[in-house]
Amino acid sequence: MSAFVDKSQCKELRPFPGVSMFVTHSETMTVSLVEMEPGAVIERHSHPHEQVGRLISGRAQFDIGEESRIVEAGQMWLIPGGVEHRVEALEQPVIALDVFHPVREDYR
Repeated sequence: MSAFVDKSQCKELRPFPGVSMFVTHSETMTVSLVEMEPGAVIERHSHPHEQVGRLISGRAQFDIGEESRIVEAGQMWLIPGGVEHRVEALEQPVIALDVFHPVREDYR
């Protein structure tokens, strides 16, 4: 396995309309490049994995647990395992990077 990963080598997932995820895995983590069309929604859900991320471009409404916030490019989030969360892309496309620990076997 190479230490470098190109997006074209990643598994592509389309979990919701207008949402594409390009995922790769290390031994203990999953990394996901998320691309969302304007208005696309990642519906409220939870998983046992810790999730940290950074918004690369665009703006999105994040609901994490009972807290809501508009997140802009350059900002980050921390989601503990088991906490419900939802994301909605606002007026422009969104690109984000998420890291999950441990590995998301459901993304393999």
